[in-house]
Amino acid sequence: MTANQSERLRRSKEFEVALNRLRVNQIETMIAEFDRICIDLGQQIAAEETRARISDPTHFAYPMYAKAARERRAKVQRSADALSIELDRLSFEANEASNRQFAA
Repeated sequence: MTANQSERLRRSKEFEVALNRLRVNQIETMIAEFDRICIDLGQQIAAEETRARISDPTHFAYPMYAKAARERRAKVQRSADALSIELDRLSFEANEASNRQFAA
């Protein structure tokens, strides 16, 4: 392998690691935002249940807004969980790449 090829390979790996770090930061930001949204929705649900004086979602007179907010919160939480799995995968890949880099 020539010096140019090894330099291109090194730069390519550095670029890949930098992209991975950027993606990790973006995912961490999205997870934090989803967590904030879940907390906000929880507060809105509690306020609506307090206003209606009904906290049982199976009750026939349970507020529609609270029911919709519960569904939205569940979907946002599922999205945050999926992003957490993706973050774990990216972190694992980053560790593997740095281990290979130090071994070489």
